[in-house]
Amino acid sequence: MGLIVKEFGGTAVGDLDRIRNVANRIVKTYTAGNNVVVILSAMAGITDGLIDMAHKITPSPDKREMDVLLATGEQTSAALLSITLMSMGYPASSLLGHQAGVMTNCAFGDARIVDVGASRIKEYINNRRIVIVAGFQGCDEEGNITTLGRGGSDTSAVAIAAAIDADSCEIYTDVDGIYTADPNICEKARKMNKVSFDEMLEMASLGAKVLQIRSVELAKKYNVPIHVRSSFNEEEGTMVMDVDSDMESPVVSGVTHNKNEARITIKTVPDQPGIASKIFSAIAEAGILVDMIIQSSPTDNLNDLSFTVPKKDFKEAMKIGKRVGSEIGAKDVLGEDSVAKVSVTGVGMKSHHGVAAKMFTALANENINISMISTSEIRISCVIEEKYAELAVRALHSAFGLDKEE
Repeated sequence: MGLIVKEFGGTAVGDLDRIRNVANRIVKTYTAGNNVVVILSAMAGITDGLIDMAHKITPSPDKREMDVLLATGEQTSAALLSITLMSMGYPASSLLGHQAGVMTNCAFGDARIVDVGASRIKEYINNRRIVIVAGFQGCDEEGNITTLGRGGSDTSAVAIAAAIDADSCEIYTDVDGIYTADPNICEKARKMNKVSFDEMLEMASLGAKVLQIRSVELAKKYNVPIHVRSSFNEEEGTMVMDVDSDMESPVVSGVTHNKNEARITIKTVPDQPGIASKIFSAIAEAGILVDMIIQSSPTDNLNDLSFTVPKKDFKEAMKIGKRVGSEIGAKDVLGEDSVAKVSVTGVGMKSHHGVAAKMFTALANENINISMISTSEIRISCVIEEKYAELAVRALHSAFGLDKEE
């Protein structure tokens, strides 16, 4: 008998028929002798609808009250699934995040889990009850309801799986696994059987939307293998796990792209201590994430500084760049929001040379110019014109042999 955590996204519980399908899958696992803990997202479209209603009242609703509001989406789906299972004759109980012992910090709208007590979950498991937990939510030390941000149910599932020492954590999504590239733009993309935590962390940060990056961070920290599967079929998916020492790793496992990028260049920045700090401190104070940073070699004690930010923050980042640029005597501040980032990722890069050369050659063969480059031990990223993003993905997928069947 195993202890299995299953997490279902919003489309999987989008209506009552789909909730019944989820119930049937749970019953199949339960009647095979396993204990089951289920983590649910809100029904598809519910969260967006709640946000719209709040914004019809005021453009800037209180963050604490927004968390109280948004948490009702998962509460609804958890209760409906529990009712469904009980109507089928199976013992089930739904729990809200705070009832499940999910404790967070007080960052409303984007809280982080600090502990999972899970005593009530364990009590129900010991009594052979199916436990349904509302994902995406918890509470802070003062008892306020908090939410974990978009995709937070993934994080809830991994955290609870770690807390109860589950045998497996299954994440059910709209796709049937992790692919070597986005199958919507690369018809030769292949589903991977396994991918390492490190590779998945890089891929999630680079544009792969299958798993929330914080869920992968938790999974790596507590060594919780994740099985990414489809909500709509019974096929095996992709295991996200620690890589065994004897597991053969391809040089490049996947190609990702992100069109949600914008680039800002501050021209002729004084080459002296404290300048970069002044620029990026101002950006950080505005809550804007900076990704890639490139600084040119100094000429006459001046250099150019380029960096990328999320496209949604482009206008605000440009205002800050121009203000700080004026303060430090920069010549100009240029911006471009029609760029994209393409990346290749693979743990095999650690022991192979020539990966960068092959990537740059593949892009050059398609006449795609590279404007920025960044690397890590297992990843190379290039900023290019947005209109070439899909072409670049297909070219790199082919260049690294990912078109071929394993």
